[in-house]
Amino acid sequence: MSELPRGASRVIELGGGTGVFTQALLDHGIAPVDLLVLELNEELHQHLQRHFPQVQVACADARDLAELALARGFGPESPADAVISGLGLLSMPKATQQAILGAAFDCMQPQGRFVQFTYGPANPVAKEVIEALDLNARRGSFTWWNVPPATVYVYSRRVSRAIAPRSMR
Repeated sequence: MSELPRGASRVIELGGGTGVFTQALLDHGIAPVDLLVLELNEELHQHLQRHFPQVQVACADARDLAELALARGFGPESPADAVISGLGLLSMPKATQQAILGAAFDCMQPQGRFVQFTYGPANPVAKEVIEALDLNARRGSFTWWNVPPATVYVYSRRVSRAIAPRSMR
C-alpha cells in the first residue's frame, strides 16, 4: 500500500476478488466505512460480503463506478483519495480502459491516484488512453509476495505548474 497518497483515508477497490487487497487496505488503516469494493463476479461478491461485512461491497461493473460511488457517499463532497485496481486492464479494449479510468478519476480528489496491479511485462493502460485522459503513468513497486509477482503502475492527473515571472533588468 506504499503507493497510496500520503494520508489517504477513502479508497475504492476495483475487482475485489477474494479480498487480498481489501484486507491489506483495512490492515493499512482504511476504515471499513471509507472503503468501497466493486466485484463483478456474483460468487466473489458474496464471498467479500461474508468476509468483510462492515465494508461497502457492490456487485457492479467498474465502468459504472461514477454513479455507484456517488450513491455510496464518494461524491464531490467526499471523494476518494485513491482507486486500487486488480482488474485485467491489459486484456481490455482501449474504450473499456478509458471508461474505467475516466470513471475512477471522476470519483477522486484532484491529487488522487489510480493504483493498478498487473502481471504483464508492460504498462497495462494504452498510451492513447493515458493521453486522452491527460494522465501521468509511472511504474511503481514490484510485488514479490504475489504469485505470480505483480508490477504496480500508478496513474495521476497531469498538473500544470505556473512558471514564475522573470524579473526584467
